[in-house]
Amino acid sequence: MSLIEAALRGGAVVLLVLVAGLLLRDARRVPAGVFSALFAFGAACYTIVSASVLVLDPSYWLLPTRIVAIGNPVVFCLFAAAMFDDDFKPSWLHALAWLSLVAIGLFGMWSGMPLVRWICSGLGLACNAIGVWYVLAGRSLDLVEERRRLRAVMVIVVALYSAMIIASELALPGGSGGPALYLGNSVGLLTITLVFSVMLLSVSRDGALISLPVAASVMQAAPSRRPPNGNGQPDRAGQEDTRLLAALRRLMEEDKAYREEGLSIGSLASKLGIPEYGLRRLINQRLGYRNFNAFLNFYRLDDVMAALADPSQEVVPILTIALDAGFQSLGPFNRAFKTQTGMTPSEFRRQQLSRNDRIAAE
Repeated sequence: MSLIEAALRGGAVVLLVLVAGLLLRDARRVPAGVFSALFAFGAACYTIVSASVLVLDPSYWLLPTRIVAIGNPVVFCLFAAAMFDDDFKPSWLHALAWLSLVAIGLFGMWSGMPLVRWICSGLGLACNAIGVWYVLAGRSLDLVEERRRLRAVMVIVVALYSAMIIASELALPGGSGGPALYLGNSVGLLTITLVFSVMLLSVSRDGALISLPVAASVMQAAPSRRPPNGNGQPDRAGQEDTRLLAALRRLMEEDKAYREEGLSIGSLASKLGIPEYGLRRLINQRLGYRNFNAFLNFYRLDDVMAALADPSQEVVPILTIALDAGFQSLGPFNRAFKTQTGMTPSEFRRQQLSRNDRIAAE
């Protein structure tokens, strides 16, 4: 291994390990922080075992490092899901996927069968594709402006580079690429590590790399977070936020805009006469919501729960009530309802109507 390759890989490993430690320090209870740290650690392991002097080394002391590196595409997929989907929850299926990829990778390494190596690399590419899908699928609903601007770029760049690594390993199996390939790989690893670190460090302005989701509360005009002016009054920007919050409340509570089919951030911003980024900032920073659907579902679920508790609507099908409130289909409605109340809509209706009967009997 050349001195240049060693220096590049060593720098990347040190940086990745430091980032992993910071992520665990700042977000131990947040899935996005945990999976980000695991992905950074897995990337450090890959940086080590893909070095020219170690790529064909069969030593058993490298086995734990190889295992972590082989399973890292699955961790990348989980990292992207946890970062961009606020409702994501890991399950035993994700652990099974990781174990399966590691088992296939180890079998391919020990057996030397090209087909197994192709299968393992193909599965890695599939994980990258799923990760990028998580980035692109929910970006239009994301209310966290820093996450929209920075994290999408970070994950897409990491995914593209990971795909490039897998493709190069398929085209040039270990040891056949020559010094130029290993040096180029080292330069790419250090570059992507720098991008990964800068992006994460830029996401949060309060010092934490990945912050806890802010609990959404009932929509009220929150006090301005801006300092007052010299007269002890909120500044003009704070007064404008208060005015916009009042107008937004009227649209949602009186006009029931959330019932409109296909309501988007753009159409709601047009009703208020402000740009989309202004509405995203208002809902995120002043009301605590991180996702536009979560903001709409607060009102929709409140509407549904009132209807389910109304004895005069006892014979109205639950699906009809959900669609009237703005939900587009039964599946997302049921998931949102159970997450909010801890019970199914049918159970909630029975409980509320039974309570109404007891009150009437008294």
